Amino acid sequence: MFDVQKIRAQFPILSQTVNGKPLVYFDNGATSQKPQAVIDSIVEYYSKYNANIHRGVHTLSQLATDAYEQARFKIQKHFNAKDSYEIIFTSGTTESVNLVANGFASLLHKDDEIIVSALEHHSNIVPWQMLCEHTGAILKVIPMNIHGELIMDEYDTLLTNKTKLVCCNHISNALGVLNPIEEIIQKAHAVGAAVLIDGAQSCPHIKPDVQALDVDFYVTSAHKMCGPTGVGMLYGKEEWLRKLPPYKGGGEMIATVTFEKTTYADLPHKFEAGTPNICGGIAFGAAIDYMNEVGFDNIAKHEHELLEYGTKRLQEIEGVTIYGPTDLTKKASVISFNIENIHPYDIGTIIDKLGIAVRTGHHCAQPIMDFFKIPGTIRASFAFYNTKEEIDIFVEAVKKAKMMLS
Repeated sequence: MFDVQKIRAQFPILSQTVNGKPLVYFDNGATSQKPQAVIDSIVEYYSKYNANIHRGVHTLSQLATDAYEQARFKIQKHFNAKDSYEIIFTSGTTESVNLVANGFASLLHKDDEIIVSALEHHSNIVPWQMLCEHTGAILKVIPMNIHGELIMDEYDTLLTNKTKLVCCNHISNALGVLNPIEEIIQKAHAVGAAVLIDGAQSCPHIKPDVQALDVDFYVTSAHKMCGPTGVGMLYGKEEWLRKLPPYKGGGEMIATVTFEKTTYADLPHKFEAGTPNICGGIAFGAAIDYMNEVGFDNIAKHEHELLEYGTKRLQEIEGVTIYGPTDLTKKASVISFNIENIHPYDIGTIIDKLGIAVRTGHHCAQPIMDFFKIPGTIRASFAFYNTKEEIDIFVEAVKKAKMMLS
């Protein structure tokens, strides 16, 4: 049985007060909170077997190496990658995208085309712009409609034999839109293009199967799914990872080094130069274990109930505009909204004084805000440890802020 109060008790930070009020944490789209099991895994590593990995023959090094590589196996199993060496540890989603973009610099030619969507986070826009500037490739954009949904007919017209790569998020961080990535992948492959999916916002809510999706690259960050900051992963099909050159040079990613020539290590180490975030990788594995113990079916059901309830309650407020799909089955548990004639920053500042954490601004998705001709939104993003009672507190706080600012 899903017991939200029992789950909340496993997150130490949720029991504190902020500005004298019980914390209501609705900024999960920016980062999730960490359960005691993940915190304990970090403490245990530094307390019991802290050592550098892979190159040591001593016992602590072997223990640390085993724990780190076991985390890689956990991630492989969770995402259903074919082989563990298709999982590359990175510092997070942004580095994962940049790793692929750097690799494609040697594969693209002038007038080749890259397609992104209008819903992308800046980290899935800027690296491709930089790549196009470097190679002479052309960046094209799948437009969206007033509901924040991609216009797939336009995608069909953008795809040509010049398309080499399509990059799209699984779920929009700014609006919560669930994109039709299965269709996007299938149509891209039909013209011979590779596909990278940004899963930073999807992995806290659903369990992607990279083989079933037939995706070429899938990227995410641990801190979005109850893990620590500073670590994430790139999944890549073996055939693509072997095509891409190393992203960084240094220790670990080599086979042999002479002053005349260096040869590179096999996957995954070819892309993992230097001492990695060992503790972060191990804790990422602990977070995967924890979320699977809670169960993604339970997570999806509870979060959808929060989305429905939160949407209904916010719609009680006169002058509120909620952005994104009206069909809530096409959304994750994110509500991005504004109140007429009030700047989102002002709402966020006032409700913070009441202990409520939300995100305000353009959410690193400025083109979306430009589309709606707004400076930003108030974004309440829910996790499986949030409650309807917290939503009630939040809505009353927004009402109070509106009254103060009107």
